[in-house]
Amino acid sequence: MKSKKTAFFCQQCGHQSPKWLGKCPSCDEWNSFIEEEIAGTDARTPPAITFRESPLPIDSIEADEKDRLIIGISEMDRVLGGGIVRGSAVLIGGDPGIGKSTLLLQILDKLAGKGSRVLYISGEESSKQIKLRGGRIGALSKNLFVLVEVSLENILGQIMEIKPEVVVVDSIQTVFSETLSSAPGSVSQVREASEKLIIFSKKSGIPVFLIGHVTKEGSIAGPKVLEHMVDTVLYFEGDSGHAFRIIRSVKNRYGPTNEIGVFEMSGQGLTEVSNPSALFLSERPENSAGSIVVPSMEGTRPILVEIQSLVNETTFGIPRRTTIGVDHNRVSLLAAVLDKVCGFHLGNHDIFINVAGGVKLNEPAIDLGIISAMISSFLNRTIVSGTVVCGEVGLTGEVRGVGQVESRVKEASRMGFTRCIMPKSIALDNLAKIKIDVVGIRNIRELTDHLF
Repeated sequence: MKSKKTAFFCQQCGHQSPKWLGKCPSCDEWNSFIEEEIAGTDARTPPAITFRESPLPIDSIEADEKDRLIIGISEMDRVLGGGIVRGSAVLIGGDPGIGKSTLLLQILDKLAGKGSRVLYISGEESSKQIKLRGGRIGALSKNLFVLVEVSLENILGQIMEIKPEVVVVDSIQTVFSETLSSAPGSVSQVREASEKLIIFSKKSGIPVFLIGHVTKEGSIAGPKVLEHMVDTVLYFEGDSGHAFRIIRSVKNRYGPTNEIGVFEMSGQGLTEVSNPSALFLSERPENSAGSIVVPSMEGTRPILVEIQSLVNETTFGIPRRTTIGVDHNRVSLLAAVLDKVCGFHLGNHDIFINVAGGVKLNEPAIDLGIISAMISSFLNRTIVSGTVVCGEVGLTGEVRGVGQVESRVKEASRMGFTRCIMPKSIALDNLAKIKIDVVGIRNIRELTDHLF
């Protein structure tokens, strides 16, 4: 008998090594390498995914961008770029209990209600548990089929027999292939199961949703190549202390990236939020120092969010820099710019920055908002009511232009704001028709003249 080939795989990122290593050179994780079997060339391939095709000229291939499956949940259709592309593979990750299974079950129920045969495959729950959850959220369509199975070969066989229009696998870490002897959830099994399901999806035209576990850092567990193999990667974000959830697209071959959909968790499942700006600003305090509203672009959608700051003289030797929802290093950089350019000595002050509602912002257009909130809290002065700010701040204190300004200003005007402070370098001709006062500034020295 031929000896089985093995290699050592990092269980965090999937890095492969011919020998055991104490520290992964890819993700710097310690003691994460485990020996696993490598699928050989003689490994049995399930007949369900054996396809043969001939090369075709690209101009003879029929493809229509409008040929998508419309879910009927507008927030999810927006994130996917207008609906589900046939033959696409979508990977969804998120913290335990955040609502991944609930959302996918609701999506399948919407499609089943339109007459489509859909299949929900679970390796973590029994059929009775899925039925109970389906009863709570109203997902009881006769076209929604449930399969409890973890064998990859059996799953492919059932898909070929049922021929559904959409398949959900919950979760990919529970699926294992009989061609490998390693345990389910290992790097080899996750890669093998994902590869077979994705190839099957491409050849058959059946969209596949894969639910993935996440590590303690928040990234999807298993090999990093998994995110490269799929067409779309979605992350389900949210805080247990808040009722709403955000699903964010970080990769999408068929639509815009960084697009978000906002949902609210209730006893009947997840309900979509059509006006996120109103939700995030609903509990904003009036006449409070350290609070400012910024228009942030999430994909193609402008959303107004509140940035809060608390600047207080430290009682310890080393001042603290604590941030929630924004990059910690960016806040430290902006505090140094504020100290150097404007003379606000924050070196002996604690700085706390929070994006209200648990939203995560990572675009440079919020720089001016962070600085405005810090100035307001440091001086203990309230910013003029009805003011929003947006702009990128450089190391010399200059305020740089940002993209999609017209969409940001329109959203601010729609929500009742009357004044917008932005970079002066932006052409303001297109903003004249919007009912809002636009104030242009060149550097942060001019900011305090317009904030209060």
